[in-house]
Amino acid sequence: MDNPATSEVILERKSAAIAVVRINRPKVRNALNMSVRRRLAEIFESFVDDTALRCVVLTGDETSFAAGADIQDMAEISAVDMYLRHNERLWEAVGRCPQPVIAAVNGFALGGGLELAMHADIIIAGRSAKLGQPEVRVGIMPGAGGTQRLTRAVGKFKAMRLCLTGEIIDAEEACDMGLVSKVVADEAVFETAMAMAEQLTKLPPIALAQIKEVILHGQDAPLGAALALERKALQVLFATNDKNEGMRAFLEKRAPNYTGA
Repeated sequence: MDNPATSEVILERKSAAIAVVRINRPKVRNALNMSVRRRLAEIFESFVDDTALRCVVLTGDETSFAAGADIQDMAEISAVDMYLRHNERLWEAVGRCPQPVIAAVNGFALGGGLELAMHADIIIAGRSAKLGQPEVRVGIMPGAGGTQRLTRAVGKFKAMRLCLTGEIIDAEEACDMGLVSKVVADEAVFETAMAMAEQLTKLPPIALAQIKEVILHGQDAPLGAALALERKALQVLFATNDKNEGMRAFLEKRAPNYTGA
């Protein structure tokens, strides 16, 4: 457990099966500096071989998920310095997490904050949340997936509008365009994310991992290749003990006990 008084990113284990990763820079609306990015990467890399872990909740606080990159941190650096940071390697650790990741979004998820949320698998947003890619307003552009993940989520024309204008939208509009999974009352965001995480812990982890992998890798593949990937993943699941347990439990009208084997 990290110390909330000193840690910019707090890792909490609510149980062996659920981890909560919380960005903790409230004075700057959880702006993403390099130390936060590196710590997020370290934490998510540690999840790869954690067989007890079933779900991760990524969040900020009641006022901000993450209000973007730390402008103070970027204002004076050169192009070469920016290149040498290799931020893409840090973000990849979040996107590669084998367990389902739920982003619980209150307040601002802007710029790098929205890009971070889009590395999750499910986004739960409060009704007052504000989302957008406003980088163009400070003379730059999204650089951690904002032009690419956003386009894949909402389509070319909505992504063009958000990236070219820097417009900030509310959670309901984000949900309508397919950027958010679910909108709930502000005070219910974390509770909803945790309830969903608990639900996922009761499901077969190998099946969850295969579903996540097929959706992520299949979305950019030709349809025929993606369908073949889906079929092969399904066939693999027929070799698991959890498949046998799930079907027996269904036939016996009882709750299944999935072990991840």
